[in-house]
Amino acid sequence: MSPTQQFVAEPSVSVRDLAIAFGAHEVISGLDLTIDRGEFLVLLGPSGCGKSTLLNAIAGLIDIADGEIWISGENVTWAEPKDRGIGMVFQSYALYPRMSVEQNLSFGLKIAGLAKAEIAARVEKAASLLHLTELLKRKPAELSGGQRQRVAIGRALVRNVDVFLFDEPLSNLDAKLRNELRVEVKKLHQRLGNTMIYVTHDQVEAMTLADRIAVMRAGVIQQLAPPQEIYRRPVNRFVAGFIGSPGMNFFDGEIVRAGDGLAVALTDERVDLERYAFAEPVEAGRPVTFGLRPEHIAIGQSRPGHVEATGRVEIVEPMGADTIVWTRYAGHPLTIRTDGESRVRAGDTITFSFDPAAACLFDAASEARL
Repeated sequence: MSPTQQFVAEPSVSVRDLAIAFGAHEVISGLDLTIDRGEFLVLLGPSGCGKSTLLNAIAGLIDIADGEIWISGENVTWAEPKDRGIGMVFQSYALYPRMSVEQNLSFGLKIAGLAKAEIAARVEKAASLLHLTELLKRKPAELSGGQRQRVAIGRALVRNVDVFLFDEPLSNLDAKLRNELRVEVKKLHQRLGNTMIYVTHDQVEAMTLADRIAVMRAGVIQQLAPPQEIYRRPVNRFVAGFIGSPGMNFFDGEIVRAGDGLAVALTDERVDLERYAFAEPVEAGRPVTFGLRPEHIAIGQSRPGHVEATGRVEIVEPMGADTIVWTRYAGHPLTIRTDGESRVRAGDTITFSFDPAAACLFDAASEARL
């Protein structure tokens, strides 16, 4: 969200005490979610977590067992999809192969009985926004994957609705096209200012597109917050492990006394927690999981207040701008994300350090952040 963009007080989409079941299997139970007008919200999680099911419920494509869905101030729980004021973009393009781009964009409007002038104006606007003007006379077979997906997005745009729903729209594209179209989607939101709800399992898409991310697991929203808050202060181990690439390093440990303060004792290391911001008071003897992101570990001389250690490099993975270094710490594998110009080689003994203030502590039993 740009610094100047502001959401109005009235929510755009409100999901209240939602329950969804497929036969005897309950997929979602008691879910509440409020999305502000003009917000870009991403539903993020692994396959089977319920994110697409939630999106389809908002769209009216599946029946719900209980609860209510409100869109733009109206209760649409039992309304038909066409009457909900939404536009939806699916993973598959689902374009009419014998129709031109222009005909694909206008077909739904013709069925709805709009005047020719209004249809032409909407198609022209959508084509301009999505850089499709030069392609209007082409058939889908003459388009690239990225162009086809832009047409699918345009088909939703011409409806002039308040809320757009995206169900993994970029997953069928290769990496380069995915990156390019992701930027286009972000620009589109900035220009239009409409509410957008976007489903993905790709954390890069989530982090770069979202005003807020709802991280889901087994039908439950684990954390709902802006991307940087989820990255810096994940509420539990699942969120911490799901966000970040490479994933967070985890170590089993126990809280112990360290003078007047506390430390976490790992297998054969001890980390002072004086600089760590606890979310709640913690007593010594508590089993914990200590988490450390690869990019928060520096190779070389440490700074004051940082923990320093040494390790033998096992694997080096050059990734262009970055290099991933594998070593060991406290008896466990440790990944370090460092500069792409790094001269580190397998077999080297390196010194590395980290700031305990950047680490994460989770209760070993509940997995909640401490």
